[in-house]
Amino acid sequence: MNVLYFLTPKNQVANIYDDSNLRQLLEKIDYHKYTAIPIINHEGQYMGTVAEGDILRIIKNEFKMNFELAQNVLVKDIPRRVEIMPVNANATMDDIVDKALAQNFVPVVDDNNVFIGIVTRKDVIKYFYDKVKKEI
Repeated sequence: MNVLYFLTPKNQVANIYDDSNLRQLLEKIDYHKYTAIPIINHEGQYMGTVAEGDILRIIKNEFKMNFELAQNVLVKDIPRRVEIMPVNANATMDDIVDKALAQNFVPVVDDNNVFIGIVTRKDVIKYFYDKVKKEI
């Protein structure tokens, strides 16, 4: 099964530029009610994913909970506890399942490492659920 079948396109996924500041990140992640958000650069390339825990750690450790200073921190400078690696658009379902077991979504990039969307864990579970239902 082709990964593009499950793709939620980039234009339907909230993401953040790597040169955005921490305050902008907090506002975006809160507005969309996400626990993690893909980071891209202005060329559209996937740069990583930042999670709520990463945000909390940098605020606690670097700014002693001072949110005013948060607007001076760029997203690309936030240390991430877990590096969420993307899959290529040509990835197999095995590649997707392996990653979806450990994270809520799998970022998808093209051959130039340009972020094109995500595959959600929900879509993977639904695919296998529907497959099992047909066989019953």
